[in-house]
Amino acid sequence: MKKYFGILLALLAFAVFWLGIAALVERPFLPGPIKVASALVRLAGRGQLWPHLGSSLSRIFWALLTSTIPAAALGLAAGRSGRFNNFLSPVIYLLYPLPKAAFLPVIMLFFGLGEVSKIFLVGFIVFSQILVNMRDAAKQVSAEYLDSVRSLGAGRGGLLWHVIIPAVLPAFFTGLRISLGTAVAVLFLAETFAAQSGLGYLIMDAWTRIAYPEMYAAILALSLLGLLLFIVIDLMEYFICPWQER
Repeated sequence: MKKYFGILLALLAFAVFWLGIAALVERPFLPGPIKVASALVRLAGRGQLWPHLGSSLSRIFWALLTSTIPAAALGLAAGRSGRFNNFLSPVIYLLYPLPKAAFLPVIMLFFGLGEVSKIFLVGFIVFSQILVNMRDAAKQVSAEYLDSVRSLGAGRGGLLWHVIIPAVLPAFFTGLRISLGTAVAVLFLAETFAAQSGLGYLIMDAWTRIAYPEMYAAILALSLLGLLLFIVIDLMEYFICPWQER
């Protein structure tokens, strides 16, 4: 609870800072937080916000779901198998540093202009981050723990379930948090190309109409969506990893 109270205080401090900068600049392109909050309430009240919010949330959900599971499995396998890691590591080092967002036109040529290309781009970026994180975490599982459980008669399945997976779960959630921030940023990029829905589309649409309060309201909605998902991951870790220090 203290952490979330700190988040509220940080949001309040940011709003005060924003209010001061807006008053100092006094330009139409930087409305104050009160005007932006009013625009956000207005968009929500008219029903204009929810379809775009739902589209963005759906894309993030499917991208995370379809990328984290195979990435975690491959990372776990690479971290515990030297042969598989020797096979996979060159591929990781080749693909990980690539500016994957630059491949959006190529992805759209392959998958079209619809939902699949946007989900694939976000998932493609998340996949590599989760994979590297899980591989490194699996490598660091103490051999002493494995030997202790093995001495009690545990087989490979028991070692995996009782030692390796619990050991790497905190790193998995850390990687998921990092990936989530990247996913939200990339989602905005994906929704500015050949899109008719999503918060990224709403931001650009308001910008072209010079509706600055609505533009900032959509940016705020996207930020709050990311914050909400971040909190959801925190709660998942709290219940799934109760042994973690709080």
